[in-house]
Amino acid sequence: MTPTESGQLLIELERLRGTVDAGFARVDGQLALLVQRGDQTDKQLADHEARLDALEKSRWPLPSLAALVSLGALGATLYQLAR
Repeated sequence: MTPTESGQLLIELERLRGTVDAGFARVDGQLALLVQRGDQTDKQLADHEARLDALEKSRWPLPSLAALVSLGALGATLYQLAR
């Protein structure tokens, strides 16, 4: 290998190194963005879970509502029979 060929090889290797470094930097940036989006998704999921739990706690249980309706119907029936 002549000295000029060695010099050209070194230049090409340096260009290749620069290209690889730029590619790694781009991939690293994209991975950081994906991690940030994942964190935001986790926060939204936790918020939705908290809101869903609050809704579930504040609603009337269906069996209790059914018991109240049947007691009302029984009361109306007894009232009609007593008249």
